[in-house]
Amino acid sequence: MQPKHDMKRQAAARALLAPSARSDVPPFMVMDVMEHAARLEATGGRVIHMEVGQPAANAPATAIAAAKAALDVGRVGYTTALGIPSLRKRIAGYYREQHELEVDPSRIMVTTGSSGAFALTFLSLFEPGDRVAMASPGYPPYRNILRALGCIPVEIEISERDRWAITKEALLAEHGREPLAGVIIASPANPTGTMIPSEQLKELIGVCEDAGIRFISDEIYHGLDYAFFGETAAKFSNQVFVINSFSKYFCMTGWRVGWMVMPEAFIRSVERLQQNLAISVPTLSQIAAEAAFDGREEMDAIKRGYEENRRILIEGLAKAGLDNVLPADGAFYLYANVARFTNDSLDFAKKMLDEAGVAATSGVDFDTSRGAHYLRFCYSGSAQEMHEAVERIGNWLKRG
Repeated sequence: MQPKHDMKRQAAARALLAPSARSDVPPFMVMDVMEHAARLEATGGRVIHMEVGQPAANAPATAIAAAKAALDVGRVGYTTALGIPSLRKRIAGYYREQHELEVDPSRIMVTTGSSGAFALTFLSLFEPGDRVAMASPGYPPYRNILRALGCIPVEIEISERDRWAITKEALLAEHGREPLAGVIIASPANPTGTMIPSEQLKELIGVCEDAGIRFISDEIYHGLDYAFFGETAAKFSNQVFVINSFSKYFCMTGWRVGWMVMPEAFIRSVERLQQNLAISVPTLSQIAAEAAFDGREEMDAIKRGYEENRRILIEGLAKAGLDNVLPADGAFYLYANVARFTNDSLDFAKKMLDEAGVAATSGVDFDTSRGAHYLRFCYSGSAQEMHEAVERIGNWLKRG
């Protein structure tokens, strides 16, 4: 018989190895798909990657050249927590050039991608237990980061009836049931690719300010708009948090650099958080990001390629039988209804990867209640890959 003190010691050891409840968040499933695809490729298979929201193109040549030049100089040290001043001024210049809006560089912080910006924003705005609204389907890390911080994500179902966007009526109805501390709006949106027209965005911001709901605008797909121009929420209020990134339009995912525009009252609190959580954003990435603004002509050519890919995919998937897709106003995603083929899009995506060699992401990653009927396709690759993907999918569906 085992001595009692040994049993107590083992129980104590198990307790030491138990993760915290706040760390028990769901995986970001798209990364699991990416890992599965990598295993297939390691055994000699060829996969067309349409699962990860990542541009296939390189960062602007101007950005790469600037980073190389900085390395040639030698020492790369910390920067200030808010970011290199010249980069913050250049970001302010972006708002002047693109949106005819003057933004004080003091309100701009450079972040470790949009992910770092979300964490800083949520920590600055919300207390544990606060309810924060977002669209469903929507970007999974919103709710997962909020849960890890002790907040309550409130998913508002969007639909074709409302052109796949949160309406002021739906938001106020949820706020009336139980007060909301904030709302996150993405336009262009992930996974749907839909956008909110400027007047609707302005009205939604006004409603939130009147109701005391803090407004966070995810604008990381700005620049990748096809249906109409994507206006910044900062144009309509200086009390909103605006989050953007160099990852998507500028094709700099692995550089991990983004930015946020914040209300003046939050500058010091956000700065203190950044000082403690990250110290500063990698210096080389900031140097490259500043130079990226000089590569817009190169990036616009890539954007035109996305538009062609969008056309190929919409037409090709329709011929293959996937003809029920959401409006693709911007970003580089198609969100397709696959209900005529399956009630389990997770299994459907796995079989499509294993049997057709096309990697896509199940909608359950983005919508826990209806996602089993949807797949997200990313069309940021080459036109040749898009043609091959629709041919493979069409042939696979015929065999099935």
